[in-house]
Amino acid sequence: MRNPDQSSSPADNPLSKIVSDGKASRLKLIRQYELVDLVRAYDPDVNEDLLNRAYVFSMQAHGSQLRASGAPFFSHPLEVAAILTEMKMDSTTIATALLHDTVEDTLASLDDIEKQFGPGVARLVDGVTKLSRIKLQADQVTQAENFRKLIVAMSEDIRVLLVKLADRLHNMRTLQYLKSPEKRHRIARETLDLYAPLAERIGIEKMKDELEDLAFAELNPDAHASIVARLDFLRRKDDAVTQKILKELKTILREAKIKATVVGREKAPYSIWRKMQRKNVGFEQLSDIMAFRILVDTIDNCYQVLGIIHSHYHVIPGRFKDYISTPKPNQYQSLHTGIMGPEQQRIEIQIRTHTMHEVAELGVAAHWGYKEGAPKTDGHQYRWLRELLDIVEHVQKPEEFLENTKLELFQDQVFCFTPKGDLIALPSGASPVDFAYAVHGRVGDACVGAKVNGRMVPLRTILRNGDQVEIVTQKGSTPSPAWERFVVTGKARSCIRRFIRTQQRSEYILLGKSILEKLCKQEAVDFSEKAFESVAKNFQGNSADDLFASVGESLQPAREVFNAAYPGHKLKQPEKKSLEHFTAGRLKEPTKESSPLTLKGLIPGMAVHYARCCHPLPGDPIVGIVTTGKGVTIHTTDCETLENFLDSPERWIDVGWNDKKESTDLMVGRLNVILVNKPNSLASMSTIIAKNNGNIFNMKITSRTPEFYDFIIDLEVRDLKHLKTIIAALRASSAINSVERTKGR
Repeated sequence: MRNPDQSSSPADNPLSKIVSDGKASRLKLIRQYELVDLVRAYDPDVNEDLLNRAYVFSMQAHGSQLRASGAPFFSHPLEVAAILTEMKMDSTTIATALLHDTVEDTLASLDDIEKQFGPGVARLVDGVTKLSRIKLQADQVTQAENFRKLIVAMSEDIRVLLVKLADRLHNMRTLQYLKSPEKRHRIARETLDLYAPLAERIGIEKMKDELEDLAFAELNPDAHASIVARLDFLRRKDDAVTQKILKELKTILREAKIKATVVGREKAPYSIWRKMQRKNVGFEQLSDIMAFRILVDTIDNCYQVLGIIHSHYHVIPGRFKDYISTPKPNQYQSLHTGIMGPEQQRIEIQIRTHTMHEVAELGVAAHWGYKEGAPKTDGHQYRWLRELLDIVEHVQKPEEFLENTKLELFQDQVFCFTPKGDLIALPSGASPVDFAYAVHGRVGDACVGAKVNGRMVPLRTILRNGDQVEIVTQKGSTPSPAWERFVVTGKARSCIRRFIRTQQRSEYILLGKSILEKLCKQEAVDFSEKAFESVAKNFQGNSADDLFASVGESLQPAREVFNAAYPGHKLKQPEKKSLEHFTAGRLKEPTKESSPLTLKGLIPGMAVHYARCCHPLPGDPIVGIVTTGKGVTIHTTDCETLENFLDSPERWIDVGWNDKKESTDLMVGRLNVILVNKPNSLASMSTIIAKNNGNIFNMKITSRTPEFYDFIIDLEVRDLKHLKTIIAALRASSAINSVERTKGR
């Protein structure tokens, strides 16, 4: 991690000069005319007066303030300006960088900024400034409110986000000077969850990589150090191979008379770590640690180079992606392909034009017109930004906004099409409901069905790249609360929750009113809404309905509310009732004895239970967990419940199934079946199961629509092979839309 007093070398960062005082390095700040010269180098029409005044104002406002590193505080806005000059930003943005902390950390006010620098600079500074009036609230609430304000501000002018990202980048470069580990961890987590994805969404790949790497180094220093060490070793070991690959690629393109620049690109440590986690593979199994970029002049050249590469080398199946015809939401364009390249190395090739490469590195800043009158990049062109604004409008709680924002930002993409051919980008794992809400909130609310590639599918179907999706709507329809269990976009979830809140509030109002009416009748008092409305403010409500909703939701005790509304009334003693009164007539839940199957690794006679969270079957890899009062509980080795026992290794037992080839003992396996709603479908399913010697032990309908029924079915089977045979038979039937083995209670 870089030293805050030299966040980049003098050669890299012309805004600061390092001089030695014999004991430690100290920062020599550049003067304002030098800053003006830096901006003039790429913008001949630089607003010299604005930059000079912003420089002096910020320096005087921060005065003798120091950073945690001991450097003058004014060095921070200068470093933020340095990052933005590298992106060739306009004078207004550079001035905002110099002033961005004055309102928050000095006596200067937003009115002072507006009077001296105009409404444009003031609006940008206000967008970057954190809220200070909510310091007494929880940290997460503060974070959410700050982020909500940033989203609104950057929707009006994307430069707000550019300044904020540069501010966060310099703070991350100097993070090690904060003494509190908790604060460092919180800032790093916020950077990884929110700011790095934002940098990616506006296409600033270089900044995104550095933000992720700095946060990763703080949050998981051991893993970061390990990957960096492996990269260093790989670099030394394979340098000769890399040079051979570069030389061969250049030769092939030169012989084809293609003018191209070929360079190598090393994958960032955090990207490597995330891919290892996602793919569940080791470092050595990754094929794109080193990628090679081929830069050409035109789009035609891109596809020509692709054909040449594919004709010379074997293509790795499933590794080709065309982001030129279908750009990413951040306007990233490139061709990606995986090949068995020179030296028989599995490598990734990225092919793009020089203009595409500039956009990939600088994102929105690559399009920014710094000259007066040049067209500006408007934040409203980004669909994802409009989705975030919708979330701002729909959610009530700041914490919920933060959760939905992370859902919206931090996921890989799939690209689907409307029937008219419009492209909709969605997170990986998205459903037709997510698609409907991405088209428009009203379309999502009225959704009753979906066709994918012309075929009716359940609304929980996971969409894939290239799917054409048609949403079936019905006037007067409302969102189903069950949708919240499978949607993955923040917009869809916030809209569904908004409907649920509205619906639940009505129910809570009726319930609370009914409870209080009953209590009034019991106490022989005339029920009066006015009496309760007069005391609503005592319970943090504005109306009688607010108070009724609180009682119905059990947030306020009914008797306390009654006492407040009728202070002079003496309550009667409630009649006491025995426990038997409430439990009489209730049936005990039926139980099933555990299977008598013998297992390897257990003491004879030990009590054995098979976990209902994963339903293990002979053939599954299993492990035993000693459970108090139950003996040993058998789980599959991939059961999520096992994470709860990681701190108790003494409770783990190595077990295995017996060696008998055939067994008459039956175990329970669980299936999730989606059945087409037509005559004889249920009969067909039951017949198939019976013909394959399976027995339906339990069956439950979990969801139903006019087209499909979702079932959870528990089957008695001999082993895993038996269950797979039944699954295959079911999938062959036209009555079955889909069938999968599932786990869980």
